[in-house]
Amino acid sequence: MSTEAPKRSAATAESGGNPDQQLKAGLKNRHLSMIAIGGVIGAGLFVGSGAGIAATGPGILLSYGLAGVLVVLVMRMLGEMAAADPQSGSFSAYADRALGRWAGFTIGWLYWFFWVVVLAVEATAGAKILNGWLPAVPQWAFALLVMAVLTGTNLFSVSSYGEFEFWFAGIKVVAIAAFIVVGVLAMFGLLPGTHAVGSANLVGHGGFLPHGVGAVFTGMLTVVFAFMGSEIVTLAAGESEDPEKAVTKATNSVIWRIGVFYLGSIFIVVTLLPWNSASVKSSPYVAVLEHVGIPGAAQVMNVIVLTAVLSCLNSGLYTASRMAFSLGRRGDAPAAFARVTGRGVPRTAILASVVFGFIAVFFNYTSPNTVFQFLLNSSGAVALFVWLVICFSQLRMRRIIEREAPERLTVRMWLYPYLTWVAIGLIAFVVVYMFTTHDGRVQMILSLVAAAVVLIAAQVVQRRRKAVVADKADEVL
Repeated sequence: MSTEAPKRSAATAESGGNPDQQLKAGLKNRHLSMIAIGGVIGAGLFVGSGAGIAATGPGILLSYGLAGVLVVLVMRMLGEMAAADPQSGSFSAYADRALGRWAGFTIGWLYWFFWVVVLAVEATAGAKILNGWLPAVPQWAFALLVMAVLTGTNLFSVSSYGEFEFWFAGIKVVAIAAFIVVGVLAMFGLLPGTHAVGSANLVGHGGFLPHGVGAVFTGMLTVVFAFMGSEIVTLAAGESEDPEKAVTKATNSVIWRIGVFYLGSIFIVVTLLPWNSASVKSSPYVAVLEHVGIPGAAQVMNVIVLTAVLSCLNSGLYTASRMAFSLGRRGDAPAAFARVTGRGVPRTAILASVVFGFIAVFFNYTSPNTVFQFLLNSSGAVALFVWLVICFSQLRMRRIIEREAPERLTVRMWLYPYLTWVAIGLIAFVVVYMFTTHDGRVQMILSLVAAAVVLIAAQVVQRRRKAVVADKADEVL
């Protein structure tokens, strides 16, 4: 099977070229650009970063830096494969070819599971914000509403998903850019009521690493999962007019996106305010905005967080459905998942994903500390599994592409294969380190159990597939 492929939709290659069963190239370059930029800005940055700062101190910058380096390396590897052969299943499709059907099946279903659980998390988070504004409407009704609206946009066409995500991501980008500008002005005392700050908050409250070097790695556990979503653009590229160009641009821009949005904004937080203040732990960005005198800072941040939540919900539904579609194309999911509407939308894959999301939302309200907590923990380490699979797939795919279609290597992993092995080592370190903390250990064990269950299912499906092929061969004979 050759890796060589013309510029076309990913689904075309996977569908065997049947024009009636293909995803449509409905995403424009501006959609892909904003999806790539906004993909790294999640609600976890605005809210969850407070816990990381409290646990690590100003040294959280090192945590973000290490995690950022890891993401840059993984995205470069994924970009190399995606630019050479755009696929709607992205890394799952590459694992299928490079490592075996079992690998593509396992990582594809685990990734789908991760995102449908995220749907429940984000729907509930959005519902809480909306309920705070309109307390007369119950939370579950808001959760149902946002899920229904975004399901409708995804069912209509891929361009409607792209348009929604363009504006959602645009608001996030403008918000974080404005935060950085305001923060820099405050750091130099250029805003009314502020004065220039030096390094007092960086080193004056127990030092840059108040909890020791080990806290950097503890903080990294929190940070790593905030970066999940960077890879979405490689799935979406398959439905763009020029996937190779889109992937190349997204891959090349990942360094500055992480550097500016994450490191830049977190640097402002820990420079302007003491890392151990209660306000920083609860909501670091609100704390900064209140510090510089922005009126209604909490409500301003609520609007921004709601936008980030809706963006993540929108992208999560899109991503889960496209992974289900790809699995269906390869015979690793029900064939109905691979069917598309006249608009090129995989309706069954979308509905199946959102149904599981609704079930998870139900458990979030009825059994938040049991069933839903189990779902959260069992999907918690999927990001690390995905990145490991990308690394090992790239090691094999690089040799295959060089042998069969070297002209397709328009994006190349730096210092191959050495930096690939460095990334594998970093991921392995994070995996081992997770076992040193209680929460990390629970997440890793349950995620490994989930992976084992899916892996067993992969073996069963593969054996049945071989049995069917053998039966057909016997019938011919």
